[in-house]
Amino acid sequence: MHRPPLPLHHPEWFTADDSALNIALVYPMQGPAGIFGPTCEACARLAAEEVNKAGGVLGKELRLLEVDGGAEPWRVARDVEALVATGVVQGVTGWHISSVRQAVAPRIAHRVPYVYTALYEGGERTEGVFMTSETPDWQLLPAMRHLAESRRVRRWFVVGNNYVWPRRTAKAARHYARACRGRVCGEAYLPLGTEDFHDVLRRIEHADADGVLMLLVGSDAVRFNRAFAASGLDQRCLRLSTLMDENMLMASGSEATRDLFSTAGFFASLVNQDSLDFHGQYAARFGIEAPAPGSLGESCYEGVLLLAALIERARTLDVSAIGEAADAVSYEGPRGLLRLKDRHVRQRIYLAEADGLDFNVLAQLRAPHGLL
Repeated sequence: MHRPPLPLHHPEWFTADDSALNIALVYPMQGPAGIFGPTCEACARLAAEEVNKAGGVLGKELRLLEVDGGAEPWRVARDVEALVATGVVQGVTGWHISSVRQAVAPRIAHRVPYVYTALYEGGERTEGVFMTSETPDWQLLPAMRHLAESRRVRRWFVVGNNYVWPRRTAKAARHYARACRGRVCGEAYLPLGTEDFHDVLRRIEHADADGVLMLLVGSDAVRFNRAFAASGLDQRCLRLSTLMDENMLMASGSEATRDLFSTAGFFASLVNQDSLDFHGQYAARFGIEAPAPGSLGESCYEGVLLLAALIERARTLDVSAIGEAADAVSYEGPRGLLRLKDRHVRQRIYLAEADGLDFNVLAQLRAPHGLL
């Protein structure tokens, strides 16, 4: 019953099989985010196997169909819509950037449930779309407040890729900085796949920034970390990222992670029963040489669990019925016992500091007033 996901064009996907519930797993196999794609796939596979060991979903085996979420957004949307329209898949989940989500969601809205697992800029309200991960009000605002209080960061410089998530998050960061008695003193937006950061680093130095808010994806952030350290700016300016996992730390190298902070709902170094159980299951399944299951890959584990819980609670694949039942849904995973509110998962958020190639979790951040 338990087997690895099949490739996109495998003929078995186009054969009717009422005994299975097929889910499109959309995660990056190329591009800057491809650096943590293997972890996304492994974590999702582990969750699917656990769901099936517990009896599946609506009495059916849950099966994952992999789709490359690192392709151009229009191409990803086209492929996912084709799978939904032909009845090959009955749900969609996975980690992919917001421009992909914005292309996919309108094409499959009202047809199948779609659980999006990436941290994002907030504001998604499309019917049938459910969010497992962090948004700036829960993730970034408390982190900026903490660093303003503990490190007296007042002048922020934003460096992000040039698409919706970094730009909208930066807009929020301007408000957050003012709320913390500071300001954003400069912004730079770069194409995905940027390799030369010389001009940006010079602008950061001239702006006399105390902190750099990094809104860069995957290998772009890795290259920035290396260039930042090589320029010596790590001796005078801290970095805060809302998208940084252990795989990216290892690729950056320990010499490039001085004064680098990250904020997320999960870190591999968290020590509690939920995370320890997850690490034990992950290691037993994939071995100690498997890629580190950081927050980005682990989010795909959450996505599979939430999608299964939503369908089980509604006892149907009807998107409207699933939406009506969503606020009564809960599930338990590496991030603890979680519930939905307004189609978004509410969860604990942590601030961590890079310690060489690992993260040292410093604090659980306070939720913004009124958002509990």
